[in-house]
Amino acid sequence: MMSDKPSVSYWHLWTDAEGVSHQKRCALTRFDLKSMQPPAAPQWQGSRIQGPMTFMVTVQPVGWVGTWHENPAPQWIVPLSGRWFVESMDGTRIEMGAGEISFGGDQNCREHDGRKGHRSGTIGDVPAVLLVIQLDESSAPSSPCGFG
Repeated sequence: MMSDKPSVSYWHLWTDAEGVSHQKRCALTRFDLKSMQPPAAPQWQGSRIQGPMTFMVTVQPVGWVGTWHENPAPQWIVPLSGRWFVESMDGTRIEMGAGEISFGGDQNCREHDGRKGHRSGTIGDVPAVLLVIQLDESSAPSSPCGFG
């Protein structure tokens, strides 16, 4: 028996009209129950994002902190192990661990008080291993929670 349609939460790092980065809790809710490849049993499948993508795994060493910067491209970031944080220009700091999801869409920020984009870094005494999927600019939403 299939359960109700799922909702998967993620953090969206985005830039407002004044060039300031913010973070908002969002949810992926567009799921259809269907087989990935028949005759496999149906599963809940989310919306597909198509277009050029770059896939990588990155390892942030213990104690690593990235100075203020923008994401190089709109990108999904999924911690595989360890913990990390993201701090936006508005002062919001989000800490995430394995299996949590973040979308980095803070391109086109303007410097305010020595801050531009976000800071990020590891938490704790183990490296943070992150899965990163960078999207083509045209694949990214222009407002927070645009993936639905």
